[in-house]
Amino acid sequence: MTDRSTAVRFDHVSRHFGSVRAVDDVSFEIRDGEFFSMLGPSGSGKTTCLRLIAGFELPTAGHLLLHGSDVSATPPYDRDVNTVFQDYALFPHMSVWENVAYGLMIRRVPKPERRRRAEEMLAMVKLGDLAGRRPAQLSGGQRQRVALARALVNRPSVLLLDEPLGALDLKLREAMQEELKALQRQVGITFVYVTHDQGEALAMSDRVAVFNRGRVEQIDTPSAIYDRPATAFVAGFVGASNMVDAATAGKLMGLARPFALRPERIRILGDGQAVPADAVEVAGTVDGVSFLGATTRYRVALAPGGAVDVVESNLDAAPKAPGQAVRLAWRRDHAHPLEGAAA
Repeated sequence: MTDRSTAVRFDHVSRHFGSVRAVDDVSFEIRDGEFFSMLGPSGSGKTTCLRLIAGFELPTAGHLLLHGSDVSATPPYDRDVNTVFQDYALFPHMSVWENVAYGLMIRRVPKPERRRRAEEMLAMVKLGDLAGRRPAQLSGGQRQRVALARALVNRPSVLLLDEPLGALDLKLREAMQEELKALQRQVGITFVYVTHDQGEALAMSDRVAVFNRGRVEQIDTPSAIYDRPATAFVAGFVGASNMVDAATAGKLMGLARPFALRPERIRILGDGQAVPADAVEVAGTVDGVSFLGATTRYRVALAPGGAVDVVESNLDAAPKAPGQAVRLAWRRDHAHPLEGAAA
């Protein structure tokens, strides 16, 4: 295959460490110019896949292609990719400008061109006025931007990001998510992002690959991953879901097939409120209440058996108390059938 619109292609790739199958017969493609996230828990294979793209690991089996060229045995320095690590790996004895220009110096780019490109990149990440500082004089967010500028100044066709926001606090991490996505649109190159944080993956990505035990469970847009999880693992790992087994599903919906139902898709009906068209109505009793600020999460025991979590906005709804009888309703198409769920 030589389609250059595909930036990265895994063709039945495996990576084994002794008896451990870190990556197990994985095949997927990353499109040129997209923000692609690999999401999964520790040990799921996502970081190993990133290292395979970078060339830090070589496949045990299968082929890895970059823009149509097989690089399965190509060393890292001969691949048109750069990596941003969680710890940034900046040179503490160099200034910000020297850190950014280092890769250009190694490639023997003439000094005037080196200075121009480094200054342009620092301006892009809004650090032009801090070029003379050392990394120790910067905040965590500023160091992260220096690492990005250093990786991008060489103009790689693919940028690999290994949990680069993991060391930042929540508010800074959220701000940097917006900056990263804006930067990716500005430079227009392929970003391959590894994270165990579902919020990061959903917020920034064009597509997400969900990994589990060395395999890819599902690849799709963030909205499709969230609204239409392909497997029980995806439904449980990405967001919160009520996992309903086949026996309970038969009682609730007349079809004995396991399904996932997001808590925010369930409505608590008011007194006398009609059931919406094509909806399931179920009686229940509030078992637990968790106030979450803008919302409240209720644990509701269902009269036919089983229990579900319900998330309700606090804007208009009256609070419910443990022991209170309630009526629940949800649209049938919001109960998403699952593969790989226990019957």
